[in-house]
Amino acid sequence: MKNLESIDAENTYQVFDWLWTSGQLSERDILGLPALGIDVVINLALPTSSPSLPGEAELVTQQGLVYIQIPVEWENPKPEQFTQFVGTLKAFEGHNIWVHCAKNMRVSAFIYLYRKLILSESEEEASLPMREIWNPNETWEAFIKNICDLA
Repeated sequence: MKNLESIDAENTYQVFDWLWTSGQLSERDILGLPALGIDVVINLALPTSSPSLPGEAELVTQQGLVYIQIPVEWENPKPEQFTQFVGTLKAFEGHNIWVHCAKNMRVSAFIYLYRKLILSESEEEASLPMREIWNPNETWEAFIKNICDLA
């Protein structure tokens, strides 16, 4: 486990030895990602989400990291965005990945689905860190059910 005490972002979790999740990263967080061994940053928030970091993509790529944004609308997550997320994780297999959104709610739902459907983990394992961060609202419960039904 890497030392995450120096991270400003809220709801920060190391899910696997290669995967970290959090809320919005600060500029200081991004500058420290190379020291944590991170190769890729995936942002599931919209550029207009609060609190977004202006110039985040440039800041991340200036650190020599790959930056991918899959803008998921809070009130309207789409199955194809989860498919894109899974494809992105597969494309960067073998790399250390940091996934964030505004508060780690979108991300934790996507991670739950990834762990449950792609990795076939138990409900107890798959639900971390989501169950520690939030209980999905109606929109996200419906999204999760929809993705599970499609699987």
